[in-house]
Amino acid sequence: MPLLARHEGEWEGEYRHVGPGGEPIDRHRVRMTCEIRGDAVYHQSNRYTWDDGRSEVHEFPGTYLGGGRCAFDTERLKGEFWELDDSTIYLTWQYKGQDLRLFELIVLSEDGNSRSRVWQWLRDGVCVRRTLIDERRIG
Repeated sequence: MPLLARHEGEWEGEYRHVGPGGEPIDRHRVRMTCEIRGDAVYHQSNRYTWDDGRSEVHEFPGTYLGGGRCAFDTERLKGEFWELDDSTIYLTWQYKGQDLRLFELIVLSEDGNSRSRVWQWLRDGVCVRRTLIDERRIG
């Protein structure tokens, strides 16, 4: 997965969550570490901070499945991702115990120093939220 390898490193950015009509729901900062460990393991650490002082850290270990696909399965969610072309990764996942599916596109810039991401949150097939993410490489 050559595109996934180009995402390795440290990223900073902002998540903006909006409702189906575009109304703001939440906003917070992210600092993310993306690593490939060995031949078949991907690991991502997300550190979120809000202006009110709240913070969260989530770990996402992934496993290469072959055929250009990776999977992840944590206590909170389960999903898969793969490369669509030279700049775009597609993810789909579901929160465990919820009828909530998410679909994400990640587009890496040509120079590899910025990326844009968008999530669509669907419940019973209806979009209930979107998350817009802009990030820049910091290391």
